[in-house]
Amino acid sequence: MSKRDYYEVLGVGRQASEADLKKAFRKLAMKYHPDRNPGDAEAEKSFKEINEAYEVLRDEQKRAAYDQFGHAAFENGAAGPRPGAGGFDFSGSFSDIFEDLFGDIMGGRGGDRGRRGADLRYNLEITLEEAFAGKQAKIRVPAQASCEKCKGTGAEGDAKPSACPTCHGHGRIRAAQGFFTIERTCPTCGGAGRVIQNPCRACAGSGRVHQEKTLSVNIPAGVDEGTRIRLAGEGEAGVRGAPAGDLYIFLSIRPHPLFKRDGVNLHCRVPLPMTVAALGGAIEVPTLDGQRAKVSIPAGTQAGKQFRLRGKGMPAMRARDHGDLIVQVLVETPVNLTKRQRELLQEFEKAGSSETSPESAGFFARVKEFWDDLRE
Repeated sequence: MSKRDYYEVLGVGRQASEADLKKAFRKLAMKYHPDRNPGDAEAEKSFKEINEAYEVLRDEQKRAAYDQFGHAAFENGAAGPRPGAGGFDFSGSFSDIFEDLFGDIMGGRGGDRGRRGADLRYNLEITLEEAFAGKQAKIRVPAQASCEKCKGTGAEGDAKPSACPTCHGHGRIRAAQGFFTIERTCPTCGGAGRVIQNPCRACAGSGRVHQEKTLSVNIPAGVDEGTRIRLAGEGEAGVRGAPAGDLYIFLSIRPHPLFKRDGVNLHCRVPLPMTVAALGGAIEVPTLDGQRAKVSIPAGTQAGKQFRLRGKGMPAMRARDHGDLIVQVLVETPVNLTKRQRELLQEFEKAGSSETSPESAGFFARVKEFWDDLRE
């Protein structure tokens, strides 16, 4: 049975760039990897096929030979993929391919870079007023910091780390499993590629010590719930001089007793005396910056009426504008009436008409029509 065209195997055109080849191989390798398809002979066959194709096309000389002569370029002892017990032997080449593609995920080509420090998360609660105005906050973060005594090297005095005898400085070791080779982190050096013969007494050779540091965080005006602030290099220190991780600060905003936030707008519910709602007038409402704003109430204002105060809401983080303050009035029914107040309300009720309560008059008129329809 003839072999499939290598470009067809990877699903790319003959003009595909190196990046296109790598992208196609990564996608297919993930799909047909034996670990994801245990016991699937067809997946194993496809996995071998795409690796064979990629090994040829990723190499400029092999690709040029293949473009000119096709599969014949690698027959009869010509340079190219070597037939093996499984039909294709990539015990050496496949690990290099995987290293090129996923080396950044697995820790890099060599362990001499050390392990980057872990990223940290810090949850910070602020008030709505602080979110409105912004603030400079001080936080204390417990973390692994670089050891000052050994300057993060992990070695005592001027001692230098030496190459790991197990992995010979690579940070990884290879082990054959079936038809391909698996690489894993060296258990002796933990992937660093180096070992400390005379470890620092302060940090026990790790190059890091546990410390609590105080940091200043700039919280810009207008931040919202869940905003994330990144402080580069303020996470845990890396192992033996490797780069530090980052610190991510997640903001939460404490509920406010008067205001509710909706994006850049603020909502405030204000009780309104019945007399003011009926006769009209003016009220003062608070604003989040500590000031007061005047709201004119027209005569006959109903419960639930909303008034919009332009520019009295939250500042927009990416613009100079502010949102609005939306005031919703709640008409308050008087309680604990005196005898005289009760008499006045009774007189008002006797002198009333449908024109003074149009909503209720209209509602009960519709109810009467509904009942009449039921009787018919």
